[in-house]
Amino acid sequence: MADAPIFLLGCQRSGTTMLRLVLDSHSRISCGPETRFLTDMERIVGRDWERLARFGFPREDWLRRIREFFGGVHADYAAGRGKARWADKTPLYALAIPFVTEVFPDAQVVHVIRDGRDVVVSHRKRFGYWSAVKCVVKWPRYIRVARAAGRALPAERYHELRYEDAVREPEKALRSLFEFLGEPWEPGVLDYGDKEHDVADKYTTEADRRRAAARTDKQIYGSRVGTYKRELDPFLRLLVWVFSRRTLRELGYR
Repeated sequence: MADAPIFLLGCQRSGTTMLRLVLDSHSRISCGPETRFLTDMERIVGRDWERLARFGFPREDWLRRIREFFGGVHADYAAGRGKARWADKTPLYALAIPFVTEVFPDAQVVHVIRDGRDVVVSHRKRFGYWSAVKCVVKWPRYIRVARAAGRALPAERYHELRYEDAVREPEKALRSLFEFLGEPWEPGVLDYGDKEHDVADKYTTEADRRRAAARTDKQIYGSRVGTYKRELDPFLRLLVWVFSRRTLRELGYR
């Protein structure tokens, strides 16, 4: 599995960007900007297949072409940065794991899971109130779909990483992640902010603002764990209780 592609996914606002930069800080792994490319490809060889089938090429040929194009872009990007292996961080792929692993049969999937109540708070802060309302349904759906797909994969190809573990005991949690990936541990991944990454300026500005608010200069910190206790209003609390409580309990969030 040393050269297998890595897919980092999970419900939006669960810490996937932080983990993307952690992976991208490893000397062997390149994790570039979010793509979303494969969801469109799933459609054209899925519900639109009748139209494409008229070309006369078998579906397996289309999958090969997708793999060569998408994997080639990532591989060239990684090689240009002196990296031997590529990873893709796209939260939306949590809903498309079967297709992702059909295109890349050797792929390793890392599913980041965060307390849904904190995810709702983060949606409200980042995307607005209506987004937070929709998140009470979206979050359990992402969890349910991704975990069901993960159970169908061999243990060496699917790994769940709790956001809370990653920020409270980062070295322990991340050592486990890199062990799953078959990569040597490198302490420098904890200081991912000291390295160059292809990220939008707005991300750097927002990350600096959050660290200032948390009164820390650490790249990984746990002050956002449990923010729902003080920032989730009564209406959103009610919606979470109605739509998300079962999934919260299944995951052990109390």
